[in-house]
Amino acid sequence: MGDLENGIELHDHLQKLHCSVKNYDWGLPGRVSQVARLFSLNSGSEFDPEEPYAELWMGTLDSGPSFVLSNGAKRATLKAWISENPDVLGDKVLQKWGADLPFLFKVLSVGKALSIQAHPDKELARTLHKLLPDMYKDGNHKPEMALAMTDFEALCGFITFKELKAVLRTVPEVVELVGVANANLVLQTSDWDGEEEVKPVLQAVFTHLMSAGKEMVTVAVNRLKSRLHKEIEVRPLTDKEQLVLRLEKQYPADIGVIAAFFLNYVKLNPGEALVLGANEPHAYLSGECVECMATSDNVVRAGLTPKHRDVQTLCSMLTYKQGFPEILRGVRLNPYVSRYTPPFEEFEIDRCVLPQGERVVFPAVPGPSIFLITVGEGMMNTGSSPIGHAVTEGDVLFAAANTEVSITSAFELHLYRTGVNSKVFQLS
Repeated sequence: MGDLENGIELHDHLQKLHCSVKNYDWGLPGRVSQVARLFSLNSGSEFDPEEPYAELWMGTLDSGPSFVLSNGAKRATLKAWISENPDVLGDKVLQKWGADLPFLFKVLSVGKALSIQAHPDKELARTLHKLLPDMYKDGNHKPEMALAMTDFEALCGFITFKELKAVLRTVPEVVELVGVANANLVLQTSDWDGEEEVKPVLQAVFTHLMSAGKEMVTVAVNRLKSRLHKEIEVRPLTDKEQLVLRLEKQYPADIGVIAAFFLNYVKLNPGEALVLGANEPHAYLSGECVECMATSDNVVRAGLTPKHRDVQTLCSMLTYKQGFPEILRGVRLNPYVSRYTPPFEEFEIDRCVLPQGERVVFPAVPGPSIFLITVGEGMMNTGSSPIGHAVTEGDVLFAAANTEVSITSAFELHLYRTGVNSKVFQLS
């Protein structure tokens, strides 16, 4: 690469980005949304205090592009800039994924539940994209990881068979929708049966539930609601029961309200992360997180949403794996940085809390990184360059492969870095 291309000095391998925002109706209103605050700081634009701000996208997906800045002005999309300067990705990433970022980085501000959804594996993604390109816009899989910035709630994966039996004994509205025969099928299946014997039973029951007619669902949800409102007077409701009443307020007469009884209710503390593989059912419920995923926008939805539902595809694609999901708490790399490593090649996330006046070094890695500053300010240097970049909250920076980045904080500084999973480079 030459030193100068299109007015940008490419020996300086740090590029400031302007990022895209999504105002989905489940987002938090601007006045309390991290996404709104960070987007406003990142773009220099005002936000509407009452409008929902749901997602800040940092990456190369066409439906929410990031732009490279030159002298404060948008110059090109990050995707176009990378395709002009592919060596910023490093040889291994270029060989493996071509001239594009393999990951998409986001901030989410969740005000109300997102749809019950799953993301297809690569094979299914290719099939869906071929059959329904308007709905499934690419042929890639979309494993993801959510790292909580605040207290964060989600539904994720199926509860155990033992827990499901308890649901069928205590929640008559579920039995009403799945039918007595299906309920008995679950109750008569031994807990000692292996996962392969149990899966078809769970699939049959869940598919029956999700396929229930609108009128039946409305009656069952209303019955559930009035029963719980009566029972609250004589006993404290369980966490799951309180949750379904909340979901019913957000999405009245929705099958997702009842489906919540089938899924694990996960509560994350700040700094804890949830990993979501392909074909696993999940729904984010509330809170704010940074999220990373493979570069894709494929979602199959089946409940808690005004958007298109593809119940048949969802129910046929799920793994029906049971049990509580693994929570990652990060591995300390140094006093200030913890790394979260999912079992996916495309990405990892580093979380850094840097006290005032301290310095931390992110060693050069053979792939690209994106840095997001969420709190504080400081100076960022690359390699041995004496020229520093002042960075402050809302800044998003792209770092080319093989670039050492050091940061010194003027005030306590919080940042997140995402890059290709380090294991990809260790295998080479």
